[in-house]
Amino acid sequence: ALKDTRLPQPKVKLHGCDTFVAFPPATPAGVIIFGKNSDRPTGEGQSIQRYPRTTHNKEKLLQCTYIHIPQALNTHAVLLSQIDWMWGAEMGANECGVVIGNEAVWTNEPMETTNGLLGMDLVRLGLERGSTAREALDVITSLLEEHGQAGPCAENDPSFTYHNSYILVDAQEGWVLETAGRHWVAENISENARNLSNYLSIRTEFNLASEGIVQHAIDKG
Repeated sequence: ALKDTRLPQPKVKLHGCDTFVAFPPATPAGVIIFGKNSDRPTGEGQSIQRYPRTTHNKEKLLQCTYIHIPQALNTHAVLLSQIDWMWGAEMGANECGVVIGNEAVWTNEPMETTNGLLGMDLVRLGLERGSTAREALDVITSLLEEHGQAGPCAENDPSFTYHNSYILVDAQEGWVLETAGRHWVAENISENARNLSNYLSIRTEFNLASEGIVQHAIDKG
């Protein structure tokens, strides 16, 4: 009789939301690999969308998923994996070779009760306005501090809210950006591999941070 060699089926449905980047020496010389998979709500669509480079009216306001913010004068062409009901995206690339992916994280920092930007909005804003990974990091952190991150992250579930972490990469370097409310820390990466999977990973070693974050963490215990 033939032996059944199939692996036992899991008793729970498996989910995974992960973003990673690999630089040399984890990859061949001159090769950087970036990837992401998503575990969005069942039935929600994501489409590949391209938006061209655009010059905007300097007085124009930009409608993001929930709020309006001032529009940049010039925005880069971007290719996005865009959630169908949302202005932003979970991952994408721009014409300058910058790529960004985000992850949901849950922290001890309370969610704001007034709508702000979603983490997916910040992915798209970083790509549209940043020519390098560092420029995109500066775009995201400045908008995060100004407008906050808040609002339902699922179309039909207003209770589904979270903060965000990101990996931002260009041809020279990468950044891991982790946030809690309007607070953030960032770690520079340029060799080997790094990943994010729905948890905060930066502890005491980081390169950039929002003002006062160390004292805030001490105060929060």
